[in-house]
Amino acid sequence: MADVLQLNTNSLQVPGEDRSASTSPSGSPSPSRNECSITPLTPSPSPRTEVRPRVARPFSVVVAIDFGTTSSGYAFSFTEDPETIHMMRRWEGGDPGVANQKSPTCLLLTPDLRFHSFGFAARDSYHDLDPEEARHWLYFDKFKMKIHSTSDLTMETELESVSGRRVRAIEVFAHALRFFREHVLKEVKDQSSSVLEGNEVRWVITVPAVWRQPAKQFMREAAYLAGLVTPDSPDQLLIALEPEAASLYCRKLHLHQVIDLSQRPIINGLDVEGSHPFDSSFRQAREQLRRARHSRTFLVESGTGELWSEMQTGDRYIVADCGGGTVDLTVHQIEQPQGTLKELYKASGGPYGAVGVDLAFEAMLCQIFGADFIESFKAKRPAAWVDLTIAFEARKRTAAPGRANSLNISLPFSFIDFYKRHRGQSVETALRKSNMNFIKWSSQGMLRLSAEAMNQLFQPTINNIIKHVENLMQKEEVKDVRFLFLVGGFAESPMLQRAAQNALGRNCRIIIPHDVGLTILKGAVLFGLDPTVVRVRRCPLTYGVGVLNRFVEGRHPRDKLLIKDGREWCTDILDRFVSVDQSVALGEVVRRSYTPARMGQRKIIINIYCSDTDDITYITDPGVRKCGAITLDLLESGAVAASAGDNDKGSAIERREIRTTMQFGDTEIKVTAVDVATGQLVRASIDFLSN
Repeated sequence: MADVLQLNTNSLQVPGEDRSASTSPSGSPSPSRNECSITPLTPSPSPRTEVRPRVARPFSVVVAIDFGTTSSGYAFSFTEDPETIHMMRRWEGGDPGVANQKSPTCLLLTPDLRFHSFGFAARDSYHDLDPEEARHWLYFDKFKMKIHSTSDLTMETELESVSGRRVRAIEVFAHALRFFREHVLKEVKDQSSSVLEGNEVRWVITVPAVWRQPAKQFMREAAYLAGLVTPDSPDQLLIALEPEAASLYCRKLHLHQVIDLSQRPIINGLDVEGSHPFDSSFRQAREQLRRARHSRTFLVESGTGELWSEMQTGDRYIVADCGGGTVDLTVHQIEQPQGTLKELYKASGGPYGAVGVDLAFEAMLCQIFGADFIESFKAKRPAAWVDLTIAFEARKRTAAPGRANSLNISLPFSFIDFYKRHRGQSVETALRKSNMNFIKWSSQGMLRLSAEAMNQLFQPTINNIIKHVENLMQKEEVKDVRFLFLVGGFAESPMLQRAAQNALGRNCRIIIPHDVGLTILKGAVLFGLDPTVVRVRRCPLTYGVGVLNRFVEGRHPRDKLLIKDGREWCTDILDRFVSVDQSVALGEVVRRSYTPARMGQRKIIINIYCSDTDDITYITDPGVRKCGAITLDLLESGAVAASAGDNDKGSAIERREIRTTMQFGDTEIKVTAVDVATGQLVRASIDFLSN
């Protein structure tokens, strides 16, 4: 059985300030008080740049999956023709008046937990079920939000279906990814003249930039479970940050492919001439998209677009990815002439996506009809509840500033009937008693929401977005930005466009790509073709490990004092790997060297701690939390056998050095290790899901 040692507060020892002392661990305290299992030999104070040869993989095609809160889709490009991006086949079904560029992120499982359908098919199949039968099926909608909101995400985290039944979240995500895998491979095969092997596909999955390492690892594990790639080929899968992907595509845009809101000053929802509604230009662009939606091939030039020709080295811009669940902001700086990008400020954002408007609508229904009734209706008539949310979604997309007439939202008959049975009065009576004058009842079975009512539903979410962007622009690193790119599905909303222009238009030019809902998807393909475009990123957190150091009287608190073999040690000191908002370039690594604590040790486990700030000294400080662990498998490297064989020489364990290299400049944290004595690779892994 493997001898797994759990490191904690004093599991590492860093040489003290006395530089004349040997770096050998011979002077370290003997194991006790949470037994030491490793000792660092060569701590390094900061990341260093290491030129590493890139492993050439024979990828023939890059496939990107934009896994969104409300809608998802895929696109791909053959590496021999990287300037052509193929969008997925148009989905069947959908809502009238909505261009179905992607599929709703909806999943349906049978009562025995088998996959049934995804997207429009899942939604329509669930709708057609008998109400009693539907209670036994598992329908999941907007389930991506769970990953963002769960602070203790693990492989065992569960999702609750609309009917109340629960299943492991990793299985739900794997079902969805497996669905995309089967569809995209069939489509790629149809367009490829040669037989495609599994290892010839590079996969890219998009995630919000504000997601932390556990959520990113969760998506990777779901991809492994879905069969996209195997854990033995991790480089075949890339995790792309959504606003970063959008930024890559925005580099390619030409002037005729964007709407520049700054060129249309807004007064009371109309342009300066007062004759054209604010959103008319966008409606025109969207109509153009609808006409051309059967054309699924997009060409991107090898160079950069006309907007970029205006930009010079050092120019800054913000990309705001306004999606269904979250709003993500990234700040980039142009590096000419190579055209690479440098992140200027750590990714920020929050749960300010379009779902916030849906939640406001649900809260309004609770206020009118009672929260207990709404919860009961959702549980007893889940399919009808889905119908109601679909009806609201369709009307939400048509909301625009300056609109005078009301928006009609059809209530399902089962809602009207269920309310009368539940409350003993009509829906019309409930509306009248609610004193909500901006919501009326239509005899045709519809809620009539006035412009004021829609405005109230949108404003809390939009205000959060505007406030966040304004606060970001106050940061020293973000001042003097030239452009603000609005991307993502929520960026289609004229309500958000008007608010952004009114609040932010004086500070920078606000740009919206015509195909705003597909910007991230196309950019993710470009990222898969060249993951090195973003050369420098900012670290979102401070990362480090707990170590022992020489105790200094007056500097270290007495409660951290540990005396062993006559020497005084300070426990729980944080040895930083990187600091929050630190610039880390591609290729920069953090190195630590460790030695096994005893003969025959098979594994080294190193706890990782993180914090939102850099003003910390100990792993017990407020705001510091254990977030993951690095595991070094010594058995496979031969280190165990070598240590055991040399132990009679007296100091073999101390000489056995395991050199660990950590990389923080990519979208995920990566770790590799090598046994210095044998030159063999040590199986190293980093886990953020086992807390």
